[in-house]
Amino acid sequence: MTGYLAYSLAGHDKGAVYLIIEETGDSVYVADGAVRTLGRPKKKNKRHIQVIKKENQRVDISSVTNEQIKHIIKLYLKGIEEVKECQSPM
Repeated sequence: MTGYLAYSLAGHDKGAVYLIIEETGDSVYVADGAVRTLGRPKKKNKRHIQVIKKENQRVDISSVTNEQIKHIIKLYLKGIEEVKECQSPM
């Protein structure tokens, strides 16, 4: 799962999008590049996230920066908004 984007399904951050940067047992560590940086990742239970697996969406964690994480999440969310706009009835 490392390198994929994920939605938070539970907690005060429900609905937030994160990048999974580490996987350990029943939990993962996620970062958003802004509040939760690579130096301060958030620990989430695997049951409390929904992994977003799309083609060519996996990120190489070894060389990623906080700015790149913010950019990746922003592009993903922008893509969703564009799809919603195309599907809305006129």
